[in-house]
Amino acid sequence: MTTQVSGNPVPQVEPQGVHDASELELSVVMPCLNEADTLATCIEKAQRAMREHGIAGEVIVADNGSTDGSIEIARRCGARVVHVAAKGYGNALMGGIAAARGRYVIMGDADDSYDFLQIPRFVAKLREGYDLVQGCRLPSGGGSIAPGAMPFLHRWWGNPMFSHMVRLWFHAPIHDVYCGLRGFTKELYNSLDQRCTGMEFATEMIIKSSLYRRKIAEVPITLHPDGRKAHKPHLKTFRDGWRTLRFFLMYSPRWLFLFPGVLLILAGLLGYAVAMPGLTILGATLDAHTLLFASVAILCGHQSILFAIFTKVFAISEGLMPPDSRLNRFFDHINLERGLLLSVLSLLSGTALLAITVIQWWMAGFGRMDYAQTMRLVIPGATLTALGFQTMLASFFVSILGMRRK
Repeated sequence: MTTQVSGNPVPQVEPQGVHDASELELSVVMPCLNEADTLATCIEKAQRAMREHGIAGEVIVADNGSTDGSIEIARRCGARVVHVAAKGYGNALMGGIAAARGRYVIMGDADDSYDFLQIPRFVAKLREGYDLVQGCRLPSGGGSIAPGAMPFLHRWWGNPMFSHMVRLWFHAPIHDVYCGLRGFTKELYNSLDQRCTGMEFATEMIIKSSLYRRKIAEVPITLHPDGRKAHKPHLKTFRDGWRTLRFFLMYSPRWLFLFPGVLLILAGLLGYAVAMPGLTILGATLDAHTLLFASVAILCGHQSILFAIFTKVFAISEGLMPPDSRLNRFFDHINLERGLLLSVLSLLSGTALLAITVIQWWMAGFGRMDYAQTMRLVIPGATLTALGFQTMLASFFVSILGMRRK
């Protein structure tokens, strides 16, 4: 059972201190859910590494509800046990890190795939002043993978793809986004205000550290085969791959909303450029129907760009992302009043085009008209009217979202 403070679970900690808290430099945190096969080996390696290199530290086992004797093993090996009732990889790590007394924290899975004897290499980087030290198992970052240690799809597709994306989208200087062996300062962790309680916890740390421009280093390591025999690994290839992609997109309004929106608007403007004069290209006459398709692209693109602005403002106001000078410059030029002015101009222009069409219909005795011609006024008129109305609503909404930033 856990007690509740402000809605957050407070883990139960078994006091087994080997040093005074003020003397501890390092806390090694291992999330644990039925790891009886390998837990003792991991704890002993971590303790040996600290003992042989004179590192004052502790090992914390963040237990997430083990029923296979893992808790007893941890106690017998001299580790501190933190009981975390809330399920999830991220929850377990949050509970363990919250109980950590060291200035530095190294986290790593308790399945014996990571060699905790490498701890001194991570501590050395932290002592140099780095905030986050990420392990790297992939050869692209100097690491290595023992035969049978990583599934084929993870090795050649998923991990390289997502690692490339995190470098491109968030400018993180790493080559192995999924490596679970990493070190970081307690100060960094407290400043990030991490929210993810599942497997996204690890990628959230990398992304936020990059967005906040903290010092990040990489340490090449070797990945060994999972030593557990009682159960299979907890990861699910396609489920966890989708969760990673979803998280990346949610943390990058630019790639999720802005770039697609810009492309859609450009495609729509191109459609207008060839359809308004009724050009024939490669035997195809581009007329009213092309205008309709182009208008759909412009409306969707405009909405997508608005969502990019909404998301960015909300994320900054909630502390999910750091302030962005580009967004500040945008609001220096586009405020509520100017947004309303643009929306009114768009509404008036659209209404005028629609009014002209109605007048032409009236002059024709409300009979049939040449739709190929009238649609050249109706479609742009309806599009400008919709754009003006959307911009008016968006101007007010962004101002409401941004009130907390001022």
